Parts: sequence; C-alpha cells; structure tokens
Amino acid sequence: MNKNKLKYTRNIGIVAHIDAGKTTTTERILYYTGRSHKIGEVHEGNTTMDWMEQEQERGITITSAATRCIWKYNKKDYYINIIDTPGHVDFTVEVERSLRVLDGMVVLFSSVEGVEPQSETVWKQANKYKIPRIGYVNKMDRKGSNYLKVCKDVKKKLKCNTIILQLPLEKEGKFIGIIDIILEKYIIWENKNYGMKYNIKDIPENEIEKIKKYKKKILENLSEYDEEIMNNYLEGKKIKKKKIISIIKKETCKMNLIPMLCGSSFKNKGVQKMLDAICMYLPSPLKSKKIIGIEKINKKKCIVKPNYKYPYCSLVFKISTNKYYGKLVFIRVYSGSLKVGDYVLNSRTNKTERISRMYQMHANKQIPINKICAGDIFAGVGLKDIKTGDTLCDENNPIILEKILFPKPVMGIAIETKIKSEIEKLNLALSKMEEEDPTFKVKMDNKTGQIIIYGMGELHLDIIIDRIKREFNLDINKGKPKVEYKEKITKKITHREIYKKQTGGRGKFAEILFTIGPYKKKGLKFINKVKGGNIPKEYISSIEKGFKYSMQIGPLLGYEIDSMEIVLLDGSYHSVDSDSLSFEIVAKNGYRNSSKKTKPIIMEPIMKLVINCQNENMGNIVSDINKRRGIIKNIIDNKNNEKIINALVPLSEMFGYVTILRSLSSGRAYSNMIFSHYEEVPKNILNKIIDNKL
Repeated sequence: MNKNKLKYTRNIGIVAHIDAGKTTTTERILYYTGRSHKIGEVHEGNTTMDWMEQEQERGITITSAATRCIWKYNKKDYYINIIDTPGHVDFTVEVERSLRVLDGMVVLFSSVEGVEPQSETVWKQANKYKIPRIGYVNKMDRKGSNYLKVCKDVKKKLKCNTIILQLPLEKEGKFIGIIDIILEKYIIWENKNYGMKYNIKDIPENEIEKIKKYKKKILENLSEYDEEIMNNYLEGKKIKKKKIISIIKKETCKMNLIPMLCGSSFKNKGVQKMLDAICMYLPSPLKSKKIIGIEKINKKKCIVKPNYKYPYCSLVFKISTNKYYGKLVFIRVYSGSLKVGDYVLNSRTNKTERISRMYQMHANKQIPINKICAGDIFAGVGLKDIKTGDTLCDENNPIILEKILFPKPVMGIAIETKIKSEIEKLNLALSKMEEEDPTFKVKMDNKTGQIIIYGMGELHLDIIIDRIKREFNLDINKGKPKVEYKEKITKKITHREIYKKQTGGRGKFAEILFTIGPYKKKGLKFINKVKGGNIPKEYISSIEKGFKYSMQIGPLLGYEIDSMEIVLLDGSYHSVDSDSLSFEIVAKNGYRNSSKKTKPIIMEPIMKLVINCQNENMGNIVSDINKRRGIIKNIIDNKNNEKIINALVPLSEMFGYVTILRSLSSGRAYSNMIFSHYEEVPKNILNKIIDNKL
C-alpha cells in the first residue's frame, strides 16, 4: 500500500446505545457501497453483520463484526474498514477493544431518546483512546424526534463542541431529506430502490435566511480556530466551501469539534451523506493519533509510523474460534507490510510465529488475501500462543505497544454438565471462551468443587452458556447468579516477616520489613526503600511478585483485593540459604499475617440504573428501587407522559429485575444498567454474605 492509498483509508467504528440503529445503519452502508446486494433487517433476523444465531434471534449485536467497503467521494475511492459494535453494556469488551484500533468513529443517537447511558459510556471510552468522531442523529422519521434538542444534549451532557452541519427536511410532517448548511442545498431521497439515489435542489427564497443563520453559526464556531476565517467573516467576505471543510476536518481530528448530521437509516435517508462526512472529516491512518511503542532492547519510547516501508508492527485486538479455520486472530497493522507465510515476533512471548493464511473479514465470511500493509485490519490464521493485546512485530525491531485494559467481571454463576463424562469437553469450551473474551473468567470453588463462570451481567453469561450448548453440544445446569465482591484494606500497619526453613542441606531464608495499607488507584503500588544492599536487587521483583499474587485472596472472605500499597522498608538475606523463591514466599506469608490487621472491609458492585416509565407507574417503580437498597439520584420529565428515573443500586439486589419491571409497568417500562463503582457493604448485609460464603 502506497502513501496515497493510506490517505484514502478510513478505519472507523459505528457505536451507540442499544437500539439506536447501528446495525441498520451498517447494512445501508454495505448496500450503498455495493458490498452487499440486499439490505438485511434486524427485525427479520437476516442482517450481514449480526450473523450469530443468538444475535438474529434476540435482535441485538453481541460481538463486534468487521468489514471493508469502498466509497467514491470527490471522484476518489475511499477504503473504509468498518467495525459494528454492540450497544448493550454487558458486551462492553467488544467496544473497548474495537476503539483501541480505530482512527475515527460515528456515534449514533436516537432522535427521540437522545443521549442515553451507553452513549455516555462509549463517549468516555472514545475520549480515553483520543478518537475523533462525528455524531449521527438517527430515526428522524419517528414521532417525537427532535434533532436540535439531541444536538444540544450532546453538547451539554457529553461536554463537547458540536457543530451542526445538517438540518432535517420535512414535508407534511414527514422526514424526506436533509438540508446541507455548507452547500446551502436541499437533499431529497427517492423512495424507490432503497433510497439509492437522491436529488440536490436549491433552497426556496423564503427559507434561505433561516439557513444562512445556521451557516453563520458554523463560521462563528470555526473563527475560534482559524484566523483567516475569522478575518473574512468579520469583513463580510465570502469563505470558500473547501476552506470551511478543511478547518472542520482539522479541528475534528484534534477532537475540538463534533460535526452533527441527521438521517433515518431504516427509511434509507441520510446514510450516503454520512459516508461523505466520514471521508471529509475523519482522519486517515496518516493523520490519526500517534501510536507510541516501547523498544524492547533499550526500553525507550518510540513512535510507530504508518508507512509500509517501515518495520512491521501490529496489535492483536480480538481472537475468535472458527470451526473451519480454528483460531482467527484479528489484527490492526500500524506499520510495515506482511505476506502470507511470513514470520512475526510476539513481544509478549518473545517467540516467532508464522502466519499461514490471511483474510479480509466481511462479518463471518473470510476473503483470502496475500498481503497486508500499514493501515489494514485483517484476520490471521496459524498463530498459536496468542492473547488479546499482544504486539506482533518485526523480529529485528521488537516493540511493545500499549496493552488493552478491560473491566473486571462483576457477576458469577455456578455451572456443571448434566453428564459427568463431559467435564473435559466443558473445560475445553470454557478455555476457548476465556481466550476469546477478556471479560469472561472461569474459577474453581475450592470448597464446593463447582465451576464458577464470571461475566459483566446476566445477559453476558446467558449468551456464553447458550454458545457452549450450541457450539459444543453440551447440556448444562446452572446455579443462581453470584456477585463478584471485592475486599479493601482501610488501615496502614508495619509488619516484619521472617521465612526460615532448615532441611539438613541447603536451607531457606528471607526477612522483610514493610508497611501495608490502602491505595486510591487500582492494582498494587510497590515502593522499594531498602538501602545499603540489605536485600539484593535481584530479589526485590520476587517480593513484589509475592504480594501481587496474594491480592487474589482477601483476608476476610477470600475475595480479591482491588488495590494495595506496599512500602518495603528493610530486610535481610543469607548468602547461601536465600533465593528468589524464599523472598516470594516471605512476601506471601507477610501479606497473609498482616492483612488481617488492616481492618479489611467487603465492597460490592453498585450499578447505575436508568428507567424509562409512564407517570402512572413511577410510584411503584421508585418504591421497588428503595426496597432494593437503591438511591434515586433524579427523576427527569420526558415527552409523551414519560419519566426517566436515574438511580444507583447494588448489583446483588437486581437479579431478574427485567421481569419485575415488566410486571410493575404492565410491560411498558424499560431499563438499562451500567456498572458504576464499588462501595462498602452495609453491616446487616455483610452477615448474609458471610453466611452464604461459609
């Protein structure tokens, strides 16, 4: 791939809250770009991107799907790699790993519901990865749609600078097209042939002043970023369309502006202009954020440049098990090029592996390719010892890219096979699922011998169990859901630990003096203050390893400790009897003997709950939330006699809530739940947890 082709490449994601129309929009993109010859519909269960049986049955996106299409804009072919992501919070891992490898994204908003909880979640994720984006207000054909209100909500709630580039065009109360403010034209879609063609018309004289007001707002906004536009605007000079577009693109790529568009994907209106906007305003790999790596040899930071002539460097962002191809490894290439049969170095394992086959993905279909270059997203076959987040690079230029961080599971379920002889088959299935999904974990309960699977919510675990039944032909019994509690240290203490063992020959010896206490951030903060060589440097990492391992088992009930600070003050060693293992063991023993004195507490996951309900049902719903130890944060008036209830509730009180809510509202209310934070368990609830654990 030459530099010119990189210039016309776009790696984008379609993200949104559930039911905002992501998959419907992607289906139109595939149709208008000629990638598919028939539009699939979510309600008919025949979409290209939602190819899993569970997705088609439930009408939701579960796994992110990748495809590639070509769109002609301004007489140039643009190569657009698209990742369609799930909207349900239980599958946030799919959004997280997709955003890590994207250069830009389109955020969809429903024209009626506006900014919803998952909209805020994906927005924060995009901010974390510094991804430029455009906003697309979908479902403009629906009753109660309000484009300008949604744009205002996006600006206020998501704290960004929106720039309105389009307005909805209506005729007799029906959405028929859009008004392009920069062009000062009407764009009206034909109803035949799924809106493949549209007509560009002049704006009537009586409407021109209204449109010029909105164009004036665009120029005022851009004046803050460009002196030439500001001077021309103040002097009343005409500003060229090309100049306006170039400044919007420049500031969008810097994340200073969010261009706002509108349409109705289901009614086949607005998607082509959104594709134009992707080409106009979102960055190519050449203009995308800098990719920083660390050179393995000298440990220095370096910039991975998007150039096919540079050494190969890429990131594994997803692993999928395919019954025909085995392990499909999804890879984003940042630098260099690669051919089928070439060897790559895995920076994590320090081993070289051969990529035997390469595929351009189109949902669940694989199109064989022979070569990939910087800017490409592809799937490789042949890699064995591989994990999500691994860096694959040139053998002579070993680099480590920043890893993908995933949220930890908050809920578990005990499972078992109905037929005892199938336990090995189940273990194999769970191993493959764990390899695919970093937010899915499997543990063995040492007391009961049960297999406990952990995930992000009830739906997440339901899908996992359903997949195991279908893909591995296993009958499974499942127990009641369990909450993934955590333990927290609240008091700082100093402790001395000695490990001494004599067996007749060479013995074991290690001594450490340390403080153990709380830490505000996640993970282990380990500070070494040992001076004078009382503990040799080669043993320090073993001490840290021992403490890090110990955090998996809390001192109260054995739940994981999320954060802890260890300050190593002093210690001693024996020139013959001391070794790395001795210092790792003394750290584990020191933790076990000291952590009980740190006043540990049990923490429970608290969820952010958002409920849309009718006025007449609000009283019963609020009362029910209070019974579940919930705290009502606010109640907002919505249109059409609706209320939006925002609350914080403990996860342990919310199992099966969807069914209860349906009963309380005669099926008219709906809810969405997102993990918020961990909080100390009240003492009266703690006794119940202890009783259940013992």
